Amino acid sequence: MNYLIKQARITNEGNTFVSDVLIKNERIEKIAPEITVKHQTKEINAEHLWLLPGLIDDQVHFREPGLSYKADIATESQAAIAGGITSFMDMPNTKPPTLNQELLEQKYLLASHKAYANYSFYMGTSNDNLHEVLKTNPTNVCGIKVFMGSSTGNLLVDNEKTLENLFANSHMLIATHCEDEPTIQSNLKKLQQELGNQLKAAHHPLIRNADACFLSSSKAVALAKRYKTRLHILHISTAREVSLFDNRTPLEKKQITAEVCIHHLAFNDQDYTTKGNFIKWNPAIKTKEDQEVLWRAVLDGSIDVAATDHAPHTWEEKSLPYLDAPSGGPLVQHSLLFWLQQVKNQKISIEKVVELTAHNPAILFRIVDRGFIREGYYADLVLVNPNKKHTVSKENLYYKCRWSPFEGQTFDFEVDTTFLNGRIAYQNGQFFGVKGHRLIFGSL
Repeated sequence: MNYLIKQARITNEGNTFVSDVLIKNERIEKIAPEITVKHQTKEINAEHLWLLPGLIDDQVHFREPGLSYKADIATESQAAIAGGITSFMDMPNTKPPTLNQELLEQKYLLASHKAYANYSFYMGTSNDNLHEVLKTNPTNVCGIKVFMGSSTGNLLVDNEKTLENLFANSHMLIATHCEDEPTIQSNLKKLQQELGNQLKAAHHPLIRNADACFLSSSKAVALAKRYKTRLHILHISTAREVSLFDNRTPLEKKQITAEVCIHHLAFNDQDYTTKGNFIKWNPAIKTKEDQEVLWRAVLDGSIDVAATDHAPHTWEEKSLPYLDAPSGGPLVQHSLLFWLQQVKNQKISIEKVVELTAHNPAILFRIVDRGFIREGYYADLVLVNPNKKHTVSKENLYYKCRWSPFEGQTFDFEVDTTFLNGRIAYQNGQFFGVKGHRLIFGSL
């Protein structure tokens, strides 16, 4: 089926304008103020809708294989599509962790059958799998993931020699989770001595504090500069870390880049009082000052991309006492709605949102033919209704875990239709079974 989207309000590459878009097969055939076609085409009246490039989320945890009781590739990619996210990059902390090429390809095979969005998977690192990591193919794998702080299983990399060898020899992007483990453990021990079993979620940013983040992030930056490695630091959460990044160099020429996640922009440490473990993430959500500096960094280009760090756990797990409750939560279904609400609140422009969530991830990861509304590019697109409200409730969640930190919140927008590779994948609450493609990566 081919589609002709009529008179949509398009935001793309720094401009907002009204135009028609013709989709033929998987790609955008034509963009023009008025398009007339003779061949069989389904016409979509988008006169009152906004048309944006599909979002590219560079950090999700869809929990498969091994943890599918709380999420899986099918359920979470459907939630992503319902939220306007058309491509995702999934992390290696599954069971078993993705620490060799065979396990990595098994995940790709799984996604080829189950993913309702375009997909890529990071190769995981440990203290003793460098030989496997260096086999990774940069044309069809998004990057190498390094946990420079607490993690699950065998994914913590704290051996100095391993880190140096990795940064010295990597031929592709290294994405890091940066928190200093000795600092975290020292903070935890001190607070446990003071408070015993009275520790709660509000103490999370005191345990995983700004010092822990900066120590690790600055170390990663120093390694990248020494070995001229492509480094991407995930989920920046502190004001101090922002000083590590450059907003003067064009993104395509940057060697060191940064990501922010929406929970670090949506919440601050005052919100632990009402939301408790349900906003417990690693790195921790920190102070209002940190939150404000992160917003400034988003606006001035010090931070390059925005993502979710979608990391579901069951309601029962998150309801455990603070120290037992796992970190992370679900966000992909409402990421775009969050951003559009900030546009309405005049916190950010719609052009900047599209840059952070679609254009810049495509540029940073060198994704082939995605992330823009351009003729010849894949038609990964999202139509948004700016005149229809969406109230988050358990009844309209698509996550397997069936909860959200945004429950009860009303957004002044709703995703109307999501196109994936030129086909309607989601429309008005209905999924159409369209499967995603494996992402392909080029070079500058």
